[in-house]
Amino acid sequence: MVFKRLLGSLGVGGPTVDTVLDPGPVHPGGPLTGQVHLRGGTADFEIEQITLELVARVEDEHGDEEREGAVLFDRFTVGGGFRLAEGEHRSLPFTAHLPWETPITELYGQPLGIILGVRTGLEVAGAKDKGDLDQLTVSPLPVQEAVLEALGQLGFGFKSADLELGHVGGTGQRLPFYQEIELTPAPQYAHAVNELEVTFLANPGGMDVVLEADKRGGLFSSGEDALTLFTVGHEGVEHRDWNAEVDAWIRRLVERRTAYGSYGSHGSYGAHGAHDSYGAHDSYGHGEHDGHHGGGRRSGPSTAAIVGGVAAGVAVGVVGGMVAAEVVDEIGDAFEDEEDEG
Repeated sequence: MVFKRLLGSLGVGGPTVDTVLDPGPVHPGGPLTGQVHLRGGTADFEIEQITLELVARVEDEHGDEEREGAVLFDRFTVGGGFRLAEGEHRSLPFTAHLPWETPITELYGQPLGIILGVRTGLEVAGAKDKGDLDQLTVSPLPVQEAVLEALGQLGFGFKSADLELGHVGGTGQRLPFYQEIELTPAPQYAHAVNELEVTFLANPGGMDVVLEADKRGGLFSSGEDALTLFTVGHEGVEHRDWNAEVDAWIRRLVERRTAYGSYGSHGSYGAHGAHDSYGAHDSYGHGEHDGHHGGGRRSGPSTAAIVGGVAAGVAVGVVGGMVAAEVVDEIGDAFEDEEDEG
């Protein structure tokens, strides 16, 4: 996929860069491949570094206030240290591996409303060109697809998806945001649940599936949130009865009195997580934890950080921080350009 605009900012006559991502599905934790095309300017230039940056449009909620900004969540160096001659055309192939927690943007070819981009940066003799911006489309891993397919088979319907700034406590989450996929309840659970939210946190060994139910209130009680986590592996996906397993997860979630109730002594994810009365592993062999939406699940910088571009704290080893809000506009404009060209 190519956005046919060159965003050179090195001045008239400077080199330009255009990145072409290879066609085909990209998956969390999988390779991102393509070519960086350089075109020389009106003089020779020393190309010091070529980088690819992964950016995402992320929401930051504080009470009733919601803001959007862009998060830079990974960066790769794919070339540099050479002279680009006047008028020279040069193509550099690259392979970079996406973070395992990269959110999915589509399911069965249908977009989920998640906006990710790959921004190419060009550093020339100390000057930086913001390069070009390409839309990144990410398809689900087999486990993610199996769980979502089972939810659909059970009667749950897709409502929306977004990226939330913060961390799911008690997990090994590494990115500064997490994805929430919101579903309308299946008919058999509509009496008990207003909405179901699903969050996937993948890693090389498996996947944490976080389920959160917005439970309906009764005649003499208000509604409440219940949240639980199951751990599944990447292997043997095709040999499991996902409809039965996922239905058991939902029933267990719905039957909970409250995340702060009799199921477990901890109300929120702590530094080590909280195990409920089912123990560290349930009857399906999946690790399970209790937590609460309003407790330790969300933690992140203030609204001012996402609006003003102030750096946000993230896990060690992950490129983080807020980047200029204009990146969101660039991503949106690029998508509109692509649609116009299509």
